[in-house]
Amino acid sequence: MKGKILVVDDELHIRMLYQEELEDKGYEVITSDGSDNILEILEKERPDVVILDIRLGGNRSGLDILQEIRTREQHDDVSIILCTAYDSFQHDVKSIAADYYVVKSVDLTELLDKVEQAMSRGMKRKDGV
Repeated sequence: MKGKILVVDDELHIRMLYQEELEDKGYEVITSDGSDNILEILEKERPDVVILDIRLGGNRSGLDILQEIRTREQHDDVSIILCTAYDSFQHDVKSIAADYYVVKSVDLTELLDKVEQAMSRGMKRKDGV
């Protein structure tokens, strides 16, 4: 396995698509629709990267989850990729806590590139570089 990724998106077909593509690339993938306690999943699963949708169902916001993760020191080494259909969120002040920002597309090239960058960056952080 190349690393572990947590995909948080309220749309089942997006979770399934990302999981299939990422597993084909050799990653272990865990998924959540955002209704779970993401901090508990992070503690249990210890992913290297989190792909986080901004607009989750109900009253859940990926930006709020991002802030929760970033306020926990034990999760400093996890890379977070915000992935949304709305590029206007890129300018939201809360989004600056993410490592990468990707606008959803049927072409997953950019997302896969950001995952590779995040994995590489995470390995360097763990090695103390």
